[in-house]
Amino acid sequence: MSDPGSNSTTNETDSLPLKTLYAGFRDAATIRALASSINQAAQKLSEPLYIMEVCGGHTHTIMKYGLLGLMPENVRFIHGPGCPVCVMPKERIDQAIALASFDGVILLTLGDMIRVPGSKGSLAHARANGADVRPLYDPLDALAIARDNPDKQVVFFAIGFETSTPMTAVLIKEAEARGLDNLLFHINHVLVPPAIDAVMAEPATKVNAFIGPAHVSVISGAKIYRRAARVHGTPVVVSGFEPVDVMESILRLIQLKLRADASAEAQVDIQYSRAVTEEGNLAAQALVDEYLEVRDSFRWRGLGPIPRSALKLKDSFAHRDAEKAFAGRLPVQQIDDHKACQCGDILRGLANPMDCKVFGRGCTPQTPLGSCMVSSEGACNAYYRYQGLTETA
Repeated sequence: MSDPGSNSTTNETDSLPLKTLYAGFRDAATIRALASSINQAAQKLSEPLYIMEVCGGHTHTIMKYGLLGLMPENVRFIHGPGCPVCVMPKERIDQAIALASFDGVILLTLGDMIRVPGSKGSLAHARANGADVRPLYDPLDALAIARDNPDKQVVFFAIGFETSTPMTAVLIKEAEARGLDNLLFHINHVLVPPAIDAVMAEPATKVNAFIGPAHVSVISGAKIYRRAARVHGTPVVVSGFEPVDVMESILRLIQLKLRADASAEAQVDIQYSRAVTEEGNLAAQALVDEYLEVRDSFRWRGLGPIPRSALKLKDSFAHRDAEKAFAGRLPVQQIDDHKACQCGDILRGLANPMDCKVFGRGCTPQTPLGSCMVSSEGACNAYYRYQGLTETA
């Protein structure tokens, strides 16, 4: 057991303090040295570098460790749509609430999803009103819940990017193997490359470089960004989550940008080589392909409909599809965010959380108006948490 006042944790044998695993990636001298290299290299840029960090985990690292203040004037961050909770449109949340309200249904989902507002409340409100809504911290618990409640229909509201999709595939596989006919799935898994295309299709976008998400890339491999780099002319560096990872990735992006300016060809680089490969986890990819396929279109919060940007159950597993099992009973009206909330603009890279008039006022983590403030990965949540804001009237 570790000292509560220390920054290290040890296992029972005290053989490997946790601090030894991350200390080098948070070393102040290394960060300062990288900042100096970034500032020197940035002087050679022919235009400002607007870097979109797709993943909310990177946004939190940038804010938590004050990396914004280390950047030269011509290197700027634009926060992307890589928070799976943030991009979920209200009508999909309304469907989850409707499912939870049906007699004999247990609705399961991941923790952050509980508080995201739909058009008339959230799953937390539904639970307070008597619906059986259960947040999962281990998705495999869905199997035990279905087994222990054979007289109920258990619906797993599945969310996430390529990172969490294999776990949903595992649940489907296990439900089939165990004969858990009462376990259904409402699939909301979305894909990163089409979101990048949508960002770059926005006429007002300034984005000309990307920090690729780490966990997504562990599963899918860096290969999924090759097309975006080629088509949009935007270099991509897949980065780890520690501050040294991010700083090194920024330096590599500048170097790739300078190289692209010379050769007219953008490149993809893997900074997070300790976990990411070009091809990714082929076994996980095969498992996903066995049970899920690409939808024709999916509406993203803030980004609108994006072709072939999400997954659905294959027809051979239609008996587990909650959307089909409850067809005609689920709301389908498309509903946009509150007019005062700029979460949509933030997800498209057109606004910063501080641009929003209700940020830190009417919209806080305790009383969120938009999904960017609800999720622990949301950009608004990161700005609120790490800039020392207090709630104001």
